[in-house]
Amino acid sequence: MDSMLTITDVSRRSGVASSALRFYEERGLIASERAGSGHRRYPRSVLRRVAFIVFAQRIGLTLEEIGAELTKLPADRVPSRRDWSRLSGEWTKRIDQRIAELQRLRSGLTECIGCGCLSIDRCSLANPADMAGRKGPGPRYWLG
Repeated sequence: MDSMLTITDVSRRSGVASSALRFYEERGLIASERAGSGHRRYPRSVLRRVAFIVFAQRIGLTLEEIGAELTKLPADRVPSRRDWSRLSGEWTKRIDQRIAELQRLRSGLTECIGCGCLSIDRCSLANPADMAGRKGPGPRYWLG
């Protein structure tokens, strides 16, 4: 237990609130052991898992997706560079999709909303003759 970290230690070193760490534990994303006093004690490797969770959330993964990704990591050792590389390589496509979506949004801001009319069904610049309406309901240009 001497090499184990308290929840305060993990929070301080990871920058993640103790309440979030307890939430991650409830969701099965991280695990702790209980000391004789009942307090949580975490192995040092939990710091890497917490960093992984924070990074994955910033990429846009849901907690369910993060949980699925974490099951691909070894439970009995600290993940290696190869382990991380394998997982992060799978995320490249997702990041590229987000970049493309953000570029479409930026384009929409300057091409449509920039003119001030906000009338996408009548806009002769962004949607001449309501061509988007023929493709189906909803924001067709944003859906790709």
